Amino acid sequence: MNTHAVRPTPGTRGHPLRHGPLLHTDGSVTFRVWAPHARQVEVVIGDRREPLDVAPRGWHRARLTAAADARYAFSLDGGPSRPDPASLRQPEGVHEPSALLDRSTFTWSDIEMRWQPTPLTSAVIYELHVGTFTTEGTFAAAAGHLQALADLGVTHVEVMPIGSFNGVHGWGYDGVSWYAVHEPYGGPRAFAAFVEACHRHGLAVILDVVYNHFGPSGSYHSEFGPYQTTRHKTPWGPSVNFDETGADAVRAFVVDNALMWLADFRVDGLRLDAVHALHDGSAPHVLAELSAAVDRLSEQVGRPLSLIAESDRQDPATVLPRPAGGFGMTAQWLDDLHHAIHVTVTGERDGYYSDYTGVPDVARAYVRGFVYDGRWSEHRQRTVGAPVPESVSGRHFVACIQNHDQIGNRARGRRLTELADADRVRFAIALLCLAPTVPMLFMGEEYGETNPFLFFSDHAEPWLADAVRTGRREEFSAFDQFARSQVPDPQADATFDASVLDRSIATTPAGDARRRLWTDLLRLRRSVPALATGNRRLVRSLYVAPTRMAVLRDGPDGAAPVIVVANADREPATVPIESTGEWDAVWSSTAERYGGSGPPVTLSRCDDGVRCDLPAWSVAVLADTGP
Repeated sequence: MNTHAVRPTPGTRGHPLRHGPLLHTDGSVTFRVWAPHARQVEVVIGDRREPLDVAPRGWHRARLTAAADARYAFSLDGGPSRPDPASLRQPEGVHEPSALLDRSTFTWSDIEMRWQPTPLTSAVIYELHVGTFTTEGTFAAAAGHLQALADLGVTHVEVMPIGSFNGVHGWGYDGVSWYAVHEPYGGPRAFAAFVEACHRHGLAVILDVVYNHFGPSGSYHSEFGPYQTTRHKTPWGPSVNFDETGADAVRAFVVDNALMWLADFRVDGLRLDAVHALHDGSAPHVLAELSAAVDRLSEQVGRPLSLIAESDRQDPATVLPRPAGGFGMTAQWLDDLHHAIHVTVTGERDGYYSDYTGVPDVARAYVRGFVYDGRWSEHRQRTVGAPVPESVSGRHFVACIQNHDQIGNRARGRRLTELADADRVRFAIALLCLAPTVPMLFMGEEYGETNPFLFFSDHAEPWLADAVRTGRREEFSAFDQFARSQVPDPQADATFDASVLDRSIATTPAGDARRRLWTDLLRLRRSVPALATGNRRLVRSLYVAPTRMAVLRDGPDGAAPVIVVANADREPATVPIESTGEWDAVWSSTAERYGGSGPPVTLSRCDDGVRCDLPAWSVAVLADTGP
């Protein structure tokens, strides 16, 4: 059945027009662009040059005839042609003319129109990069692997940024045409088909979006108007203008873009890159404005929509409701748990890892959410974070043991499988899955991929390519104690090729064992009430030592509790647990079905509880079997 996506309500703060071309049923097009820096704007359609009318607040517009897929560009005050800042397609690349796209012609099935995603509170997220997920590097090829993800227990696929960027290969965080889908991946219609394919397999889609800066090549936004500000800077260039002259239209540019992905492409949520770099001193903060708009759209389309923020502030206001003074994000990434687990299994203490002690901080993250919640950071040389209210569920935090940053921002892009032996990797996976947070896997992690995920780019400009090479060597070499001259060249084809998933390991005994580990743990999370809840009031440390811990996960509504016990030592160890319960070990990371050596977890009664004897580098789940 042909149906059209529900259109979002117009943008924010009463801005008079929305960004991007508007296609009408009679075949005409209203070209509209915010260009307060220009006195006169012309739209160039093939050999035609048509002037746009000046509208209030820096807008220019005109309703003209044009083919449904026509190429067009804008000329400002007689200058060279530039792509539309809100271009819906860039078929020949980000420096070339834009192309019209009628998103209302996307075809959605009856099944799609009835789609309801798994709530984020019950989510298991799988992060992938379209270009390296398959050898073809397209949405169509990626769709062929969705059933395997659903069988694993994944509920949400998180796609790294797909907004058009310069070149063929890249991570996507230097996108410049935020409204256009990167053509080498298949373009906008292929992405819409990928979203529907995910939904057919029961998988929600989260799209990674970047609203803190524009990429260095192909961004002509500053020629049109004050999209950027020099008052604030980000590590990647000038900040986007959210609180200075012209900010209303720029904020609308962001909100409209978010609503487009959620409404027209039927994406289920957005992951917002580095929101700490969204510099906004106005009220409401742009994040609160965005979350309010998404909430309204959710009511309109009748399905839940999520916003997940990446932030390094350890500030619970990110996920607190707007009436409570928060930004209203559905969840945020929890780097603290990643860092604590990583330090535990690798022993690395370089850079920000120097702030983490291992197992004690794992237990702290289980119970408190943030490790740094008003705590002095030696690495940052200041106090960091604020306490997380108990009312904030652990399901407001997305945690991982690997992601694109934590792998790719190493000099050699080495995965955890290359940094730690199999026992320690199983240990890390168990601690992630048994936490009250939402777990996230990085592509290939489910079978133990060993190919690296390197930083790669494809800039044609020699000066930019050299700048990327130099910056890469200087910024990340300290983490690996790796000679700067040996950092892989981001511009080399070999760097990209090395990052494509191999998948040959997936069918080996080791790959099968790793998949069983993930599948069993994710099933355990769903089936055991004490593990299925994110209620942090039901999480309590029973025992914490430098290499051992026991954390109680109480059951909601009187359900049976469980205890997560861990031994991060090369030798067997005993964890004493004060408890009157009748405990039994119901799961262990060292089981032979996961590739472990299989020594048993043994329990013995003592005066004040039980003693749990654990093998080296092991995690176990204890269940109360008493009446």
